[in-house]
Amino acid sequence: MQVVVLTNDILKKELLSDASSLQEEIIWIENLRQISEHQNADVFIDLLFDTEHLTILQSLLPKTVIINSVEKNLAEIGPSFVRINAWPGFLKSSTIEASSLNDNNKEVAQKIFALFKKKLEWLPDESGFVTPRVISMIINEAFIALKEGVSTREEIDTAMKLGTNYPYGPFEWAEKIGMEKVDSLLTQLRKK
Repeated sequence: MQVVVLTNDILKKELLSDASSLQEEIIWIENLRQISEHQNADVFIDLLFDTEHLTILQSLLPKTVIINSVEKNLAEIGPSFVRINAWPGFLKSSTIEASSLNDNNKEVAQKIFALFKKKLEWLPDESGFVTPRVISMIINEAFIALKEGVSTREEIDTAMKLGTNYPYGPFEWAEKIGMEKVDSLLTQLRKK
């Protein structure tokens, strides 16, 4: 089975964090234009997903197309995709939150992520899954606490890491994920 993965170096390293060797053929690409060179692949994973990618990705259907879409759900993007939480920092986990409306796509996605020694946790098709919602709200509260002068960035990060055993503090998470993604998710959640 041939798998094409659109990614950057950071997400690639996270995805491979538990995989010692891959038996399947993985083709790593860094920009969407390269997908046209691999139209015959069996599975496509877009870890750099943006809604601007939709037209090209829809042309690959009915093949299994897995996208990193935390903020937008399948009702907004299209029911034929598999959504995963691949925000920076989250692919290091052995369990990845995912959503799909198609049982065949679920089966294929599980097999692919098993190659990377990752398990997919199937969740309802809701914006933000679970973990990104929690982290985004913690980041939001940390900025409020900072603005109110409760403590410094460094102290808040340290307190969260020591108090919750999180790998990053809220400001470190914000930097890693990107404030635009956090803001987009919080805006999306506020609409509901």
